[in-house]
Amino acid sequence: MALKMGKEYHKQNITVGFLFEKNKDRLKLETLVNVGLDNKIKDKSIHRPGLALAGYVGLFTYDRVQVFGNTEIKYLKSMPLEKRVEAFSLLFKFELPCIVITDKNPIDKELLKIAEDHNVPVFRTPFETTKLVYLLGDFLDDQFSLQSTIHGSFVDVYGIGLLIVGRSGIGKSEIALDLIERGHRLVSDDVVTITRKGENILIGTGTDLVKHFMEIRGLGLIDVQSIFGVRSIRFQKRIEVVVELMEWQPNGDFTRTGLDLETIGIMGVEVPHVKLPIFPGKNVTVIAEVIALNYLSKHYGYDAAQEFSKKLEKVIQTKSKGHGKRSIDYFEHDFE
Repeated sequence: MALKMGKEYHKQNITVGFLFEKNKDRLKLETLVNVGLDNKIKDKSIHRPGLALAGYVGLFTYDRVQVFGNTEIKYLKSMPLEKRVEAFSLLFKFELPCIVITDKNPIDKELLKIAEDHNVPVFRTPFETTKLVYLLGDFLDDQFSLQSTIHGSFVDVYGIGLLIVGRSGIGKSEIALDLIERGHRLVSDDVVTITRKGENILIGTGTDLVKHFMEIRGLGLIDVQSIFGVRSIRFQKRIEVVVELMEWQPNGDFTRTGLDLETIGIMGVEVPHVKLPIFPGKNVTVIAEVIALNYLSKHYGYDAAQEFSKKLEKVIQTKSKGHGKRSIDYFEHDFE
């Protein structure tokens, strides 16, 4: 089965102004040169221009965020001002998006004037270079990651991200609402935005418009946070199991033992896939909770299907050797 997903896309670029607004508080960014906020950042990686300052620009990746740490600042300070200006000016033969200075390092006003003349904003942070690169790199990785959308309900059940999918009108939102009422947390309903992080991590979240609103047929739109409180929602979660709701069919292809792990591909990542047949009277909510708990058990090394298979094989081997031993040796008296 292939999930009906929206078009997969990468962001082509983001503006320096967007980066600054989203990170000014988190990274304690101070503006030293307030120009060029419309400059485009076209790469998620971060560059430290030490070699370029030394004069070698053959491999200068200028279209990235340029970070000046202690090494770059001390190198500039080791030269007289005239040479300092010459080395710094060499960078501006290229279209830099922005410069970030770490560790609250000082920088000459003459160098800031060069950046201003070339429409390149300069920011400063008190964070050390390693921490700045980690935090800013994580933000940029998220912005430039592969993304798509899918129709479904996404709920955090016992800390496991269950993505509930199925045809329109089959009851995804109702099951999600029942799970919320039982104390679990809604991530998104109807439209789930999926971001691929790293090699095999999928993060699901809601859209800015829908957020934590739900459409319940016959009732209309409800605000989950207003009704159930802030503990009933979360803004993002890793997608760990896909639960596909399907109408019950006598000859349907539904697993009976769970020995064969079924997976489904989402943006090149294989995710455990449970096909769940439904019919009137079936308590799908409890089953969804058990799916989450069973996933947790497997994560911690216990697989019920495998354990049962081992016990069955042991019984078969015992009987094949001619041991007619009863499965239960002794019944205690029941006086109740």
